[in-house]
Amino acid sequence: MQQANIPLPYFDILLEQLSLGDAAVQQAFGRHVHWGYWPNWNQADGSIGDFASAAEILCQRVYKAAGVREGDILLDTGCGFGGTIASLNEQFQNLEMTGLNIDPRQLARAKEKVKPLANNKIAFVEGDACKMPFPDNSMDVVLAVECIFHFPSRAAFFQEARRVLRPGGRLGVCDFVPASIFRLFQKLLAKMDISMITSTYGRVDSYFTVSDYQKLAKETGFNVTSIEDITSNTLPTYPVVRQIFDHAGNSDAVKATAAVEMLAKLGLLRYVIFSFTV
Repeated sequence: MQQANIPLPYFDILLEQLSLGDAAVQQAFGRHVHWGYWPNWNQADGSIGDFASAAEILCQRVYKAAGVREGDILLDTGCGFGGTIASLNEQFQNLEMTGLNIDPRQLARAKEKVKPLANNKIAFVEGDACKMPFPDNSMDVVLAVECIFHFPSRAAFFQEARRVLRPGGRLGVCDFVPASIFRLFQKLLAKMDISMITSTYGRVDSYFTVSDYQKLAKETGFNVTSIEDITSNTLPTYPVVRQIFDHAGNSDAVKATAAVEMLAKLGLLRYVIFSFTV
């Protein structure tokens, strides 16, 4: 999910390949559109099927960190193709779930692919995660699975999440977070041509550290309940994503992904799961 009128190049690429019936893209990104998690990263086999399983595990880790339980009313912001809601739909029997996204193309696919099971209720709503179209105190859980860096403002999102959550509500987020030392490289990075990355992944705000999150949580009325660095568990994602882009004939996207991979391998860019409570 992104701010209105901002291009969504990553989804442009994926949706085009899906419309062409690309089997590899369908298997890798037809359900989830985020990185994967491998409990033993060195046992990843590099296959697309292995990646798809790892992407499922990652979303489960985020919603488990948020403490989702039967009977919850849940909001998944930046819901993509509805993969996280699809997973919850299969794991629970009495949830009321809403997927929020600003891109109607993603919502159209989510509505087509994800139907409620058991006693679950599912709705997909077009809207801005920084201006949520929901009443105060209306949610038990809010999730942001690998999307918050696209939002216009993390602070505005946290304020909105706090507004819509009931007392005792929970927030689960996963994000690419720079290491503290990353700040020392900002001047150097500012001189680099990052157009290749933005032309693949769109607007990305990657300068928000763990301490920034802790400060923001305090300012917006949240308590930090867990911080889990899973960077090494996500590293097998990059070769698969590069393979997908190479298969699609997009050399710039391959190079952009390799650049982000380098930052992750150097320890400059971390992948972190956060959970918060009201």
